[in-house]
Amino acid sequence: MEAPGLAKAAKAAATDPEPQGGRGETPDGAPALCPSPEAPSPEPPAYRLQDFDTLATVGTGTFGRVQLVKDKTAKHFFALKVMSIPDVIRLKQEQHVHNEKSVLKEVSHPFLVKLFWTCHDERFLYMLMEFVPGGELFSYLRNRGRFSSTTGLFYSAEIVCAIEYLHSKEIVYRDLKPENILLDREGHIKLTDFGFAKKLVDKTWTLCGTPEYLAPEVIQSKGHGRAVDWWALGILIFEMHSGFPPFFDDNPFGIYQKILAGKIDFPRHLDFSVKDLIRKLLVVDRTRRLGNMKNGADDVKRHRWFRTVDWEAVPQRKLKPPIVPKLCGEGDTSNFEAYPENDWNTAPPVSPKDLEVFKNF
Repeated sequence: MEAPGLAKAAKAAATDPEPQGGRGETPDGAPALCPSPEAPSPEPPAYRLQDFDTLATVGTGTFGRVQLVKDKTAKHFFALKVMSIPDVIRLKQEQHVHNEKSVLKEVSHPFLVKLFWTCHDERFLYMLMEFVPGGELFSYLRNRGRFSSTTGLFYSAEIVCAIEYLHSKEIVYRDLKPENILLDREGHIKLTDFGFAKKLVDKTWTLCGTPEYLAPEVIQSKGHGRAVDWWALGILIFEMHSGFPPFFDDNPFGIYQKILAGKIDFPRHLDFSVKDLIRKLLVVDRTRRLGNMKNGADDVKRHRWFRTVDWEAVPQRKLKPPIVPKLCGEGDTSNFEAYPENDWNTAPPVSPKDLEVFKNF
């Protein structure tokens, strides 16, 4: 018998757009809250599209691409996310696009990508963001096969701080995966792609995310909240140390069945403490899932696997990164795949009526 919502989830996975690519003071004994040492971003300057030279494409997705651009005057490099308005409308992604802008405008944290400016014309939406030159964590993981325990620990600690910060802002990320984790020039993380992120007022029911990383409550359409990010962290920690996710199959329906069954087969090389953390994050009952109980992120940070982590040093970027990207200069794109500059920008103009929903973008 199918679990509630399973057929719906499988159907949605086949139709929902998804980016192309890999897929202050605390009680005694409590870990310090990961602070944000960054002040809120100042008001962005009045950029214009003609202020930039387009140099290369560093990523593509279902309805757009990300380009490396250079400010003609200041000579600074940025990432420009360009989204086709006709495709956004066709795929019913208007709300996700607005969510991404509103979330990125609100946040300011060393482990989250910065948004500087947005605009639109009759064909495209544009988001000017910081260029993070180290490339995707996904690429490093695939090249190495799997990460050592110390390497996985470093990335996990920085991700925990990023999730904790977002949740403190009542934001659920909903798309944690190696493809959405970039490395900056020093090797620290930056979460990117906030298209599925959402400000939480109450539970949300939208089915979105990558099949291998979906929490059971998302698949079952039970309504979901912050707990989905802690589930995804468990999947990510497993994949970083194993080279593959704990639940995989040839099709989304098979993946969902395995997720709901909750059986985890660990590789023999994983040590006890990381397996224990993964088990406690991948609890099907979200009310018992680590990170989603009374103490929130503190429960995760107190886990024995993180016993050597200085939680005050993490968001200050004081931990030594295990991987430092090889870079030849500020605008080096060698850590990204090469993408053909085809006729992607031939989208027709949309009508003023269709543009109305983007008037404040």
